[in-house]
Amino acid sequence: MHLALFQPDIPQNAGSIMRLGACLGVPVDLIEPAGFIIDDKRMRRAGMDYIDRLTLIRHASWERFQADRAPGRLVLLTTKGATPYPDFAFRPDDILILGRESSGVPEEVHEAADARLVIPLLPDLRSINVAQAAAMVLGEALRQTGGFPAATAPANWAPANRAGG
Repeated sequence: MHLALFQPDIPQNAGSIMRLGACLGVPVDLIEPAGFIIDDKRMRRAGMDYIDRLTLIRHASWERFQADRAPGRLVLLTTKGATPYPDFAFRPDDILILGRESSGVPEEVHEAADARLVIPLLPDLRSINVAQAAAMVLGEALRQTGGFPAATAPANWAPANRAGG
């Protein structure tokens, strides 16, 4: 499983998605050009020190991404999708691609996608934040494919006292 960011233009969202990838062990492909300097302090603030644990693969262009990307289906998250993401059968080698916050992806990316998924929303609303969309869909994809990291509780963790506490 990979996350791919197509020419992101908001560094805080990119940083949040990179943090998500780092925490869940999912590589992130960054398809440039981005609308900000990649080491932008706002992106680092959102990603915190987790970004240092991320497998980040930078691609100078869409064409380079297509030539160099890992094998697997391109699964585009888009408001123009026809398949609700909970109804989709994910595979462990899928690449979940997210578009620019300001304009999505161009037609050539839509055409290259093996699947176009939508997040079901109330009829009068357009979209949610790209980092939230990434978390929702990646969570479902990892659930379906058994791809979550093994969960371990901290040494001092204990379940809450539900009886009276």
